[in-house]
Amino acid sequence: MTKPKIEERENGPLVVSGVASFSGPDGDIETKPVMALCRCGASRNKPFCDGSHKDAGFESRGGTPAGRDRVIAYEGKEATVNYNPLLCSHAAGCGRLASNIFNPAQKPWVQPDNGTMAELEAVIAACPSGALSFAGPDHRYADRSQIEIEKNGPYWIRDIPAPTEDRAEGAAPGKYVLCRCGLSGNKPYCDGTHRDAKWTDD
Repeated sequence: MTKPKIEERENGPLVVSGVASFSGPDGDIETKPVMALCRCGASRNKPFCDGSHKDAGFESRGGTPAGRDRVIAYEGKEATVNYNPLLCSHAAGCGRLASNIFNPAQKPWVQPDNGTMAELEAVIAACPSGALSFAGPDHRYADRSQIEIEKNGPYWIRDIPAPTEDRAEGAAPGKYVLCRCGLSGNKPYCDGTHRDAKWTDD
């Protein structure tokens, strides 16, 4: 079987090949040997490219990343949680799963001792971007499709080599998120700009 691969087309789509599992908010999506996925945010046939990037003037690079490339360590008695803002796509699963530990309204926003190791492991596994890890970095992985589409958000990638080598400090080797709105300052990766821009699939 062909190994899965993601390639960037300059100022164009993401070309995906060899993917066995693909899903979206409404369930599984049929895979094809080669697929061109929209990353300009303008396609009328999302998640697939329809050539709209040309009229939209999409550029593969540019802009200012929403977060800095630095690892922040939050120490607890049982575990230290690392966080890299540049990797974060603001999926907010951490707050939904364990708001007792991960809460932007508190300082510091990550307090490992406010919950259990099981909660920490569940959140770090669920983090689609790899922004959260245990010190090391030591990543955890959720059982999900190789490509999963977040509603009104990025592509969540699992077990496919990253399309570029220049990734952030502490990046997970087996999971990351790719921009789908065309607005990220860290393309091809998502930096959470879709949330601030209130970008939608429609």
